Amino acid sequence: MNMRMAAATTSRAFLYSHHYHSLPFFVPSFFTASRVPRSHRNNVRNPILLSAVKCLQSSSGRQNVVEILEERGLLESLTSEQLRHACSDPKHPPLKVYCGFDPTAESLHLGNLLGLIVLSWFQRCGHQTVALIGGATARVGDPSGKSLERPELEPETLSQNTSGITNTIGRILGSSGVSILNNYDWWKEVRLLDFLKDVGRFARVGSMMAKESVKKRLESEQGMSYTEFTYQLLQGYDFLYLFRNEGINVQIGGSDQWGNITAGTELIRKILRVDDVAYGLTFRLLLKSDGTKFGKSEDGAIWLSPSMLSPYKFYQYFFSVSDADVVRFLKILTFLDMNDIKQLESDMNRPGYLPNTAQRRLAEEVTRFVHGQDGLDEALKATEALRPGADTKLDWKTMQAISEDVPSCSFPYHQVLDLSLVDLSVSSGLLDSKSAARRLLKQGGLYLNNSRVDSENKRIEPQDIVDGKLLLLSAGKKNKVLVRISSGS
Repeated sequence: MNMRMAAATTSRAFLYSHHYHSLPFFVPSFFTASRVPRSHRNNVRNPILLSAVKCLQSSSGRQNVVEILEERGLLESLTSEQLRHACSDPKHPPLKVYCGFDPTAESLHLGNLLGLIVLSWFQRCGHQTVALIGGATARVGDPSGKSLERPELEPETLSQNTSGITNTIGRILGSSGVSILNNYDWWKEVRLLDFLKDVGRFARVGSMMAKESVKKRLESEQGMSYTEFTYQLLQGYDFLYLFRNEGINVQIGGSDQWGNITAGTELIRKILRVDDVAYGLTFRLLLKSDGTKFGKSEDGAIWLSPSMLSPYKFYQYFFSVSDADVVRFLKILTFLDMNDIKQLESDMNRPGYLPNTAQRRLAEEVTRFVHGQDGLDEALKATEALRPGADTKLDWKTMQAISEDVPSCSFPYHQVLDLSLVDLSVSSGLLDSKSAARRLLKQGGLYLNNSRVDSENKRIEPQDIVDGKLLLLSAGKKNKVLVRISSGS
């Protein structure tokens, strides 16, 4: 048996060195019998890898990540059931898994969050993870799920987007827990004729045209450019390159990536002449119970970068999830124990259940994962600060943190001081008329800095102005205006 394995390894090495020398490949130690890729050995101090070692040493073996994803409703498809076995077999070294992210914007958005969550599940089960930034493929544009060709991005924009996405991934998954690569690093060395000769001849046009993403575009009025048509081959080559050079043997992606993922497993099978050694896994897209896409708000995408969407607004988006969706989202978007989720679900159907308890837990868990404990603390503090009648003392820092999420206006200090609250409510745009302000005031719905105002004779005093800079006006629970106070001169 050992002689056959050694012969096979020698044969592959000969094949690589004599037939595929023109493309930037080398033979990784992954292909030697019973050896773990070098990247596993060099990162032994990584806490994720240490946990993997502990899993391997335990009598029960590591947790099966495929079964976890399946139980939580995340799993869509596997290219081979062998992946399920490899995930928990103590004799099998930890898997090395990657997910691709094209830098088409400066930040990842909620649609990308599932990829990060699935990578994190692989981490937690003792496997190695890689995030691949598509610095090259973003120049082409993935047609999957798109009705129109993506606009071309300038190199400066791509560089800026790549930097932003790299920072986001490192912040969420931990720079020591995930390796971040950029496919432009190898694509910039590939020559077209070499690629066509060494890779293109293994791609069957019929199979490429049968991909769902291609068929839909070909049937549309806009059609599909040759550039977009080649995207699946480019992504397939990425998997081939990473398999040979980095020992990566699993690619994950949303269900719309199935065609691109299988393009990679097919290239590995045909070019390397090996079967069932590289796997693909897809997870379900994030949809609401009514079938619409989850991840868009009235203001646009739900970004994962705090510079593009505050932790407060991110938290509020999940807090507003419907009862029909909240349990399913707790399963797929958090790492809560399934028994805890079942308890929350049971509590929702009991008398005395406090509304939005499950939503609050969802918002807390997802915000903590994406923005860390500091981001969650900021969101909770802002949420409390913006609640009319709250006891939380407002300060300039808290109000400044929510300033981008609340309509605002500016007035000079001398114009605001001693101005009636009724007049300020109208001039700030909070209410349309003085009569509306007086009516709301009598109903107990007009607030100044979260304190209910009962008298229509109330005028702005120096002590009302928070740190001499801001006022917060509220009409009911949702309508608010932040009044910025400029210099008193």
